[in-house]
Amino acid sequence: MAAFEYQAIDVDGKTQKGLIEADTARQARQQLRGMSLMPLEIGEVSSRQTSGISRSRREKINVRTLSLITRQLATLISAGQPVESAYHAVSRQTPKQQAKRVLLAVRARVLEGFPLSEALREFPRIFDSMYCASVHAGEQSGLLDVVMERLADHMEARQDLQRRTGQALIYPILLSVVAFILVSLLLTFVVPKIVQVFEGFDQELPIVTQWLIAISDFFKNYGVALIIGVVLTIIIYFQLLKFPGFCKIRDRFYLRIPYISYLVKLSNTSRFTRTMSILVSSGVTALDSMHISTEVINSQPIRESVVKAADRVREGEHISVALDNTGYFSPLVLQLVQNGEASGKLGDMLERSARAEETEFSGVTALFIALFEPAMILLMGLVVLFIVVAILIPIFDMNELV
Repeated sequence: MAAFEYQAIDVDGKTQKGLIEADTARQARQQLRGMSLMPLEIGEVSSRQTSGISRSRREKINVRTLSLITRQLATLISAGQPVESAYHAVSRQTPKQQAKRVLLAVRARVLEGFPLSEALREFPRIFDSMYCASVHAGEQSGLLDVVMERLADHMEARQDLQRRTGQALIYPILLSVVAFILVSLLLTFVVPKIVQVFEGFDQELPIVTQWLIAISDFFKNYGVALIIGVVLTIIIYFQLLKFPGFCKIRDRFYLRIPYISYLVKLSNTSRFTRTMSILVSSGVTALDSMHISTEVINSQPIRESVVKAADRVREGEHISVALDNTGYFSPLVLQLVQNGEASGKLGDMLERSARAEETEFSGVTALFIALFEPAMILLMGLVVLFIVVAILIPIFDMNELV
């Protein structure tokens, strides 16, 4: 039985959209007519074509929805529900049509006899390789409910970290934008009117005042061009991100900046160890876990180094030694990985290292944001002080001449 997405007209002449399950498209049309609906378009959700109304393979589901669905599936499967029944129940419960389409398509593939992991791989933009590999390991070991719970925990933790980081950045970004706008308005509209007073002076203006006038003239004459240039630069930057070569140059540049490089390493290595811990704990081999986990690394230089490390592990080298040769992993992570290899508890040690690095990343980010706020206020104060001093010095000189 497959899932079909349809558009139909009801008895009132209104267009209706929805999902229906049937063995064939012809049977789906018959069911719609039995519901007093005139079918206009019908497309199989699990079809590999991307044209028409069936576009599930190009869609994405946000992390919050996916983690909730995964949690619900884990609960139903642990209660003894078959996989296809669990997916059908969750698809009926979810209010999002996008998620409903995907769940019914996966269920249709399972009913056709395909393993769940293989059905999930047909939607790579929604279920990444780590998710599919974990599900496959859960199917093989008979612990699918445990694996699904672990995946839900992982996605919820990642979502919580992203949410806290985003909320913490709102105020500094807003403060920076407001400060830039206020200073630009001062230099463009207020300062030119004030400096007109000094135009009739026969004496030479102080150097600070000359700087202020020059900056004010620049903003007044080229302010619009500056804004357009900034917008174009941002657009060009995001367009260049589509090219791997530019991304590699950008990532190498980030790794050369002292403080930024530390955050980049910490963020990517924690993401790698967290993903690898889930895979290893789910029953995936350490070597396959390393290869799959490299896909979550955003920095290309780090990813290439870890891929080479995985190749050395295939040749017989220890994981801790191979990761140490990359130069990107902290001594704590390497020591925990070494202990995990020696004790046979690699998954637990990777999880501990990931937890430690995530905590450190959160702390360092919070400290950076806490320092950034007063730094921006101090910088804005210095700019205002510069403007005031540049205006007051000529006034004091004029009083002395009088």
